[in-house]
Amino acid sequence: MNNQPIGLFDSGIGGTSIWKEIIKLLPNEQTIYLADSKNAPYGKKSKDEIIALCVKNTELLISKGCKLIVVACNTATTNAIAYLRENYDIPFIGIEPAIKPAALYSETGAVGILATKGTLTSALFEKTANEYRQKITVIEQDGEGLVSLIEKGKINSLELENLLTKYLKPMLNFNVDHLVLGCTHYPYLIPQIKKIIGNKIQIIDSGEAVAKQTKAILIKNHLFCNEKHINPHQFYINIDKSVLEKMLVDVSVSFTIEELAF
Repeated sequence: MNNQPIGLFDSGIGGTSIWKEIIKLLPNEQTIYLADSKNAPYGKKSKDEIIALCVKNTELLISKGCKLIVVACNTATTNAIAYLRENYDIPFIGIEPAIKPAALYSETGAVGILATKGTLTSALFEKTANEYRQKITVIEQDGEGLVSLIEKGKINSLELENLLTKYLKPMLNFNVDHLVLGCTHYPYLIPQIKKIIGNKIQIIDSGEAVAKQTKAILIKNHLFCNEKHINPHQFYINIDKSVLEKMLVDVSVSFTIEELAF
């Protein structure tokens, strides 16, 4: 089992921000990544639709021999991970907006959450947020339209910049000192975000924490790979792969990308 790959899936290419942290911390591991871009964004879909998509992705990764699955999507985690854990005999790593560190270290008592509607309206997010609402002000903002633009490769477009400005400017009025990125696509927007909010507001994403949790669960379940894998990392995407290729131009490890109908 130790030499089997780690599986990851996301509603597209955003989860590669998590994948990059995992391969940095776990260089011996091989990975298989599913970019379900055809069905992006998940954030606008119903819970039942999200669960069905997560089941499809999970079964494909299991069929390819994955020993552990990282649900590299906040919306998928908050809506479907409980179902996946109940129905599949394999460890799952989920991703939630990192409200806890923002709340603990906030000095102004106000933190911003930029996430998809699917995440913000989920029971799991509501439960987590409610734990801190008595101590801090939580400013929630649905980032509608951002994922679609990222999936189209329009990260540096004026359209995306205008949307970000619209979503983030009101948070400055509440004097937030932490901004939590509640979608794995959003770390790719950090340069644009900093242009709007400056450098005094701490930006928090979950990538490093997810990588550490993945390592811990691998060790706990005796799945940790001690010898460096010899196979390239594998990416599968169900639309044209050109945007995904651009997201991986800074990667030094070997990988393959295949367009696959799933």
